[in-house]
Order: sequence, then C-alpha cells, then structure tokens
Amino acid sequence: MKTFEYDAATAVDDAVARLARDEHAMLLGGGTNLVDLMKLGVSSPSTLIDVTRLPLHDIEVTADGSLRIGAAVTNSDLAVHPVVRQRYPVLSRAVLSGASGQLRNMATTGGNLFQRTRCVYFMDSSKPCNKREPGSGCPARTGEHRNLAILGASQACVATHPSDMAVALSALDARIVVRGVDGERVLAIDDFFRLPGDEPERDNTVARDEIVTAIEIPKPADTAVSTYRKVRDRQSYAFAVASVAAVLDVEDGIVRGVSIALGGVAHKPWRAHTAEHALLGTAAEEASFRRAMALELDSAEPLRDNAFKIPLVINLVSRTLVELTDSEVRS
Repeated sequence: MKTFEYDAATAVDDAVARLARDEHAMLLGGGTNLVDLMKLGVSSPSTLIDVTRLPLHDIEVTADGSLRIGAAVTNSDLAVHPVVRQRYPVLSRAVLSGASGQLRNMATTGGNLFQRTRCVYFMDSSKPCNKREPGSGCPARTGEHRNLAILGASQACVATHPSDMAVALSALDARIVVRGVDGERVLAIDDFFRLPGDEPERDNTVARDEIVTAIEIPKPADTAVSTYRKVRDRQSYAFAVASVAAVLDVEDGIVRGVSIALGGVAHKPWRAHTAEHALLGTAAEEASFRRAMALELDSAEPLRDNAFKIPLVINLVSRTLVELTDSEVRS
C-alpha cells in the first residue's frame, strides 16, 4: 500500500473544501471497500478524509412522510431501524443480505453507494481494465464474465454494481442529497448511477468535490408490500449472481403499482421500467409477471457464459411477485 495522509473532517463544508484542494484525496467512511482496494493497489489516494465524525448519523421521518437517512448511518443501524423494517422491508432485507454483521457494523450508508465492482480484472492491478485504466481494454468480455452484466453494458465494460442496498433504493425511488463547492443538489437514484458507455471509470455522476450527505426515500403507498431476494453462489457473504427488489400494490387482483429493480445484471441497479409499464393494470398472476420480465430482458446482450441469467432473472422476479401478491391477499 502506498503511503497517504489522514485527516478527519470537522464539518461537511470542511470535507468538501479538502476534496476541492486535492484531486487525489478520497473520503473514508467505514473503509470496508476502499481499504481493500488500497491494499490491492487499485486505489492510491494521496489523502484519506475521514467523514465518520460528521453530524450525518440520524434517521428521521420528514414533514411530508419521507425518510431521511444520514450518510454516516451504519448499515447495521439502517437495517434494524423500526421505520425501515415497518415501511421499507425491501431495504432492511437488502442490507441484511450483504456482507457479514461485522462489516455492516462498519459500512456506512453513503459509502455503500460508492462500492466498486468486484470484477476480477478490475481487482487485479496486473491486468488491463478500462474501469481502472481507461483505454487499456476489457478482458472480461472474452475471459471470466459469468457473474457480469447482461444489460446496459458496452464494448468498454461489462462490470456489475455490487451493492444490495442500492438495488432496494432504486425500487423505492430514493433521492441522493449531495453537497459541493457550489452548494447542495438532489439526484434521483437512477441519475446518480450511470451505465459504462465509453467512460466506465465513472460509476456515478457525483463531482469529485461533492459529498453525499443523505438519502431520502418517499413514503410508500399504505397498501404496498415489498421484499428483496438474492441469488448467490453460496448462502452467505457472497455478491449477487442476480437479485430483485420489488414493491407491489395490488387491488382486486389487478396491479395498481409496481417497482422492480435488478442487481447483478448491470453496471448500475437496473430499474425494470419496461416490465413495470407492461404490468400496470394487468392481472397479478405469474403468467403476467413472466411475460413482463421477458419483455424487459428482450434487450439483454449476454456473453458466452452468462446467458443463464436471463431465465434465472425471469424466474426470480416472477416468483417474488407471486409471493408478494399472496402476502397482500392474506393481509
């Protein structure tokens, strides 16, 4: 690991100012991903700016019923918060499905959004990787890509985003609050993350002198139910081969509202807008769910070894929606 300076920020504007002064500085939350990347030589910041002491540890319900989550809230505290468990079970379950309890105790909500891909070529600094070294190539396209993207990829990159939490936030239409030298702005989560295009080194649209301060989640419909399901190669401590965060509102057997976000299939949490549009106003039954997901995945471009993800995702989402429909009927 290369040597670096360490500073602890005393205020949000202090952290922003330090980022603006040093283009090689990086923010340190729990460090559960960044420190690993530093050990591997993938990241080499000149300075780590510790933001865990900033006043961003609160979870509160706002006047309009939205939930505001401070960026320094740990994943463990987020998952067990009573409002999260009651109103947003999809979020609680997504967070609990990621990593171990020890890591969740350290990892922060804001830091979770900035996780880097676990593509083996990105993680190995001896290999070419457009995400790590733009223009060096993407050996994953013809190499090891079983767990990589089938949607929204490009010739430059087929990496997938590793976060479980972000998939749930996508289904919940979360908003990301960021602050920079020019003040505060709010990004829809779908605008926060980006697809690789010809700039795969950019995972998101946050400027390098901006810091995430909070995540806001709108109040869900009173009749909506939600859940998160993850398919992985082993029962625990593994990244998703595919996952789904689903929010469903059924009235008299008809889909009145639905949000579907997929993990493990794209460079960002993949919001299944085509499937959602196809489902609105249709019967809440497995055949409808399967047809809608087949439409969503019509644009998939799998590589040699990951075409299995197409039927996997169709089965995963349709069964998850069936279970949500059944739970809504029972309630």
